[in-house]
Amino acid sequence: MNRGNVYTFLVAKEADKVDVKRSVEEIFNVKVSKVNVLNRKGKFKIFRGHVGQHADRKIAIVTLSEGSINYEGGI
Repeated sequence: MNRGNVYTFLVAKEADKVDVKRSVEEIFNVKVSKVNVLNRKGKFKIFRGHVGQHADRKIAIVTLSEGSINYEGGI
């Protein structure tokens, strides 16, 4: 997702804000101004009497202070 200078990434559950900032700056050669992190619990589902759960996710919302990320060639 991209809105202006804001990008959203799925990150490892063990990653913290400092890890995310350092990784994004190193991989994409940009300057990060702010990082917000969300922990999303997976939903419980019942299908034909079987109980299951979607995986938990950690989402990082990264705001860039300058530049933009060029991801046409992949990572």
